[in-house]
Amino acid sequence: MSSTYVPHAAGYVDNDGPKIVTSRFGHEDSFTLERSLATGGYEGLRAALGMRPADVHAEVRDATLLGRGGAGFPAGVKWGVCPDGVGRRYLGVNGDESAPGSDKAPQLMEGDPHQLIEGCLIACYALGLSQCFLYVRGEMALAQERIATALNEAYAAGYVGRSVLGSAFSVDITLHWGAGAYIVGEETALIESLEGNRGMPRIKPPYFPAAIGLYGKPTIVNNVETLANVPWILRHGAGAYRKYGSEASPGTRLFTVSGHVERPGVYEVEHGITTFRDLIYGEAYCRGIRDGKQLKMFIPGGGSAPWFFEEHLDLPLEARDVGQAGSMLGSGAIIVMDETTDAVRACHRMVRFFARESCGKCSPCREGTGWAEKVLLRILDGHGRPADIDLLLDLGDNISPGPYPVASFAAENLEAVPFPPLQTTICPLGPSAVAPIVSTIRRFRHEFEARITRSDAIPVVAADPEAGS
Repeated sequence: MSSTYVPHAAGYVDNDGPKIVTSRFGHEDSFTLERSLATGGYEGLRAALGMRPADVHAEVRDATLLGRGGAGFPAGVKWGVCPDGVGRRYLGVNGDESAPGSDKAPQLMEGDPHQLIEGCLIACYALGLSQCFLYVRGEMALAQERIATALNEAYAAGYVGRSVLGSAFSVDITLHWGAGAYIVGEETALIESLEGNRGMPRIKPPYFPAAIGLYGKPTIVNNVETLANVPWILRHGAGAYRKYGSEASPGTRLFTVSGHVERPGVYEVEHGITTFRDLIYGEAYCRGIRDGKQLKMFIPGGGSAPWFFEEHLDLPLEARDVGQAGSMLGSGAIIVMDETTDAVRACHRMVRFFARESCGKCSPCREGTGWAEKVLLRILDGHGRPADIDLLLDLGDNISPGPYPVASFAAENLEAVPFPPLQTTICPLGPSAVAPIVSTIRRFRHEFEARITRSDAIPVVAADPEAGS
């Protein structure tokens, strides 16, 4: 039996870099309380209980722990938005990661559930909360089992429940299973689901979850990887945490790399220092494009991110730089496609996902994503129409208004989707379907045109009278 925890065929891959959230993954029993305690588990909680809650909060804020769920908002700042002295408040843990290509949350929940529980406890102590809801995606059965077992162990050992470790701090953690909806990864949709409603996002502003959240009470929602970093910070301090990564993006971060690479998997890398080239081509990481092929394109941050190309390989894995280049790190899911990839088919595959995962609350998303998927399928089936390419851009403009011209056949005149995207929808799911459309048409319009075989699809080029016969 292997000594490395690998729950999936392309799961966590060890490397020589620093390990903050995957330090126990080299042990077969990494998910047990015994292994956790033998390797420093719950020492961060003990350190926190010896401090004032405000000081614990300050330690996380000083570490500049950026949220790992997609938006990259500093966790310590987010915690500070939660009002004090208003009665019952909640912590919601977003374990419903389901972005195409992402697999880091299952790795953390299955491989080290006690680390996640400890992070939840420290966050609740820092904010004065007595109830945490840990929401896990419905299909992640092993993660649910591991967390349920770990919670039972933690309750029995006195780490969760009344008077934690003999202190005045009491807290309950409730495990909640989702039903497998992508939209529930959006924090207000997750809250709706927790309340027993259909998972649909709420309008914000004026009210954000930190003001009016679960059951109408202030609620902080953090994702799994964000909270998994917290115990290390309390054990070693914000200063030690900031020694890793860049000044703007300290620490490490998990990235899932899938697609046409030699060694796909989940990697923990230094945040803001490692580049896409390092991760995709580095010997310690993915070791290049499979079968000696050339890179054609890659998605830098999950299916909702605008696509990148070879000229973007030297960008650091930092939200600021990637955002300025017109995309996002998002969920940390990098999908690599080689030169053999059919761009139109890849675009359709991604748009189809978002069309099927649309909750239907907003008309532009409900109607527009489905329409776009049908137009793309029509092109793939050989029934494309002359105006279909611009029709796709027009649909995209109605979902996510952008600077791209609708009536231009010149790909070089087509600008990228604005980032952050403009939207006519409550949440970014609609614009997520627009990103692959604009990305592929900008770069590979000729592939769309080649599939449009109707005779009237061929643009008429006026003869040049000066060219002769």
